[in-house]
Amino acid sequence: MSTPERKKLLDLMDDTRTKIEVLLPQIDPHNEIYPGWTIRELLAHVTGWDIACIEILRAHEEERPTSLADINDLDEYNVMSISTRSGLDDDQIIKEWRSTRQALRTILEEYPGEKLYTPVTVPWGRRSTVTHLMEMFCRHEKSHTRDVIKWLQHSKKPLMEEGE
Repeated sequence: MSTPERKKLLDLMDDTRTKIEVLLPQIDPHNEIYPGWTIRELLAHVTGWDIACIEILRAHEEERPTSLADINDLDEYNVMSISTRSGLDDDQIIKEWRSTRQALRTILEEYPGEKLYTPVTVPWGRRSTVTHLMEMFCRHEKSHTRDVIKWLQHSKKPLMEEGE
């Protein structure tokens, strides 16, 4: 990928992350954003998908199958991502959320340009390109950010579902 195209993808990742970073101080960590999900579960959820992306990119770059189990049920994967972080305190959740994104960003900065547009199999079985995969996860995080912004208007009551 040319330098401007790589920069555009990295800028998209940064912009997406900055928007939620700005909101963090406004969020009461005890209030549910979605039923059963406080900010810690939301950040653990996003971290889980960043970790999946890291594994997908590494496997793709090394031309090996991903070590991720097939993700046939996205809700099940989300539950697993959150439950594996249940023993972490709030600061650890935030630290991992930030460090995992930085690791993903570093991988993309160094990723071979020719690999960014070659097909990759994602754990739920579809074929994609690295750029499309990363754009999709940025849209996913933006969707959660929009929900958090909406929720902050009435933060005593959780949203009924994502995108409400």
